[in-house]
Amino acid sequence: MLPILVMRPEPGASATMALAEQMGLPVVLAPLFQTVALPWDAPAADAFDALLLGSANALRLGGPALAAYRGKPAYCVGDTTARAAEAAGLIVAYSGEGGLQLLLPHIDSRHARLLRLAARDRVTLDLPPEISMEEQICYASQALPMPEKLAAALAAPCIILLHSAEAARHCAAEAHRLGQTLAQATAITIGPRVSQTCSETGQWGAIITSPKARDADMLALAANLCHNGTRGAGGRMD
Repeated sequence: MLPILVMRPEPGASATMALAEQMGLPVVLAPLFQTVALPWDAPAADAFDALLLGSANALRLGGPALAAYRGKPAYCVGDTTARAAEAAGLIVAYSGEGGLQLLLPHIDSRHARLLRLAARDRVTLDLPPEISMEEQICYASQALPMPEKLAAALAAPCIILLHSAEAARHCAAEAHRLGQTLAQATAITIGPRVSQTCSETGQWGAIITSPKARDADMLALAANLCHNGTRGAGGRMD
């Protein structure tokens, strides 16, 4: 059975591994990033109608300043972020998949003034004219050197789960630095943007885009590959 390599930072890496183990899939944890808190200035709560949250990391690393927003509505990407928002005392107005841009059509007209808590490396949003938004950067993902076990695994057929475009770029750069090829690796990505980055930065054996931005869907694709084998070098499935 092909090994499945998980390089997202903790605590997400362990969550992915736990789900994979429930599915009977072989997983190797090899995080290429660690998330760290950044200092930020919390604006006055009454200046905003709602929060916009793309990751639970914003809540995990936002610190005590988050208490000022208890009771505020929140628009969240994914169930994990929604649960973290509720735990922080926020009221989840909407939770959806696929990224923040896809949440914008669901913003209530009463919530036109948004506060986005985000990572240092983030996707630029195309806001409709009726919505205003302030961004506060409260955390960052710091790149780490590729672990030896990950570099060694690239020498044989394997599956790599990619949860961000940044991860795709860094994985390709580290493989190149270590003189490794990605020709035997199949990338399963969390969305089209990450797949596009894979196409631009690395010679992957295959690139497969998950139909939904969820671990369960990514691992279902991995399970299928484990049982049926990967596509040949240069293949792509979107």
